[in-house]
Amino acid sequence: MAAEIIAGRAQDLLLLCDHASAHVPEDIDLGVEARLLALHIAIDIGAGPLTRNLAARLDAPAILGGVSRLVIDLHREPDHPGLIPAHSDGHVIHGNAAASREERIARFHVPYHQAIEAQIAQMRPKLIVSIHSFTPKLEQGGADRPWQVGILYNEDARAATPAIKWLRLQGLVTGDNEPYSGKLLNATLNRHAEANDIPSIAVEVRNDLIRDEEGVAEWCDTLTGLIEHLRSAVLA
Repeated sequence: MAAEIIAGRAQDLLLLCDHASAHVPEDIDLGVEARLLALHIAIDIGAGPLTRNLAARLDAPAILGGVSRLVIDLHREPDHPGLIPAHSDGHVIHGNAAASREERIARFHVPYHQAIEAQIAQMRPKLIVSIHSFTPKLEQGGADRPWQVGILYNEDARAATPAIKWLRLQGLVTGDNEPYSGKLLNATLNRHAEANDIPSIAVEVRNDLIRDEEGVAEWCDTLTGLIEHLRSAVLA
């Protein structure tokens, strides 16, 4: 399954979660230890449950990726060199060396993005929110990432600017295009939001904060408040 589709009655909001799943189809051998599929290199930890909770709370449609980012990264352009990763945070993904790029794009990437396109054509949302999570520190060096949450965006800051301000007013350590920049990695929203002139943000929650049900529930409350704020600040 390339995409998990959740129905919702809200017509102004679409939720996305590119890296919701650690699923690897039985006919694909990544050549890695099973334990790696529980790490951030395979899935955005907590992002899937958080997106589902938000969809239920807001009665909003949501589309979630149905395959591990180690099989194919749905949040990359089809010609991106890291689309089918050969390595990730110091781990070699041996089984991808001989993978057919064209086959994986046709099997997973195309139907996932077609599902998003169809949903947007059907409802024409006024806001798209993409949910991700990030690891507090990469295994292969790098500094600690102190942010509790980051808001990522490319050229369109209509939703990002008020989102960052609101989160900081809640006392949250909030990154502005951190822990990485949406000006460099914003493939899904570039394609489906900016290209359609729809305000959008990618929300990156530090994954140690949403590893359990309690953390997911707390951040569901926070992001519900954020989205309701954006509805009044951006969509009014």
